Amino acid sequence: MYDVELIIIAAMTRSGIIGQHGKLPWHIPEELALFRRLTMGHCLIMGRKTFISLGRPLPGRTNIVVSRGMPPVPGVMVCRDFDSAVRRAGQESQKVFFIGGRDVYRQALAIAHRMHISWIDKAYPGDCFFPPVRQDEWLVVSEQAYAEFRHVVYRRR
Repeated sequence: MYDVELIIIAAMTRSGIIGQHGKLPWHIPEELALFRRLTMGHCLIMGRKTFISLGRPLPGRTNIVVSRGMPPVPGVMVCRDFDSAVRRAGQESQKVFFIGGRDVYRQALAIAHRMHISWIDKAYPGDCFFPPVRQDEWLVVSEQAYAEFRHVVYRRR
């Protein structure tokens, strides 16, 4: 359907928490550096709330926001729906990363080829959860332990 590599990238606790009051509940510089390294030079698709939580377009990457009502922002492409965002991203880059939030992840789970998940070691409170994942659809490709998280790469079976 799409001629690009579609990748979900997320950090979450073991209970699936990805956010608290519109922000990450943790600050782990090593995990942020990994996110930057993996996504640099590629295209990012995110929802409006995720973009607002970032506060600005992420430099060195094409930023696409899925929103029906967000006004134009310099350095950001706004697409009215998920499918048009994915089509537009495919024109911009061979690798497309879905970076949140929950609704973008939910839609991306149906089409993604890979997932990069940073499993945060500590428990944190949160009010936003990663959508349910059918584990039988994914195979672990690699794992790497870091001081405060474990990074696991999955590919679709």
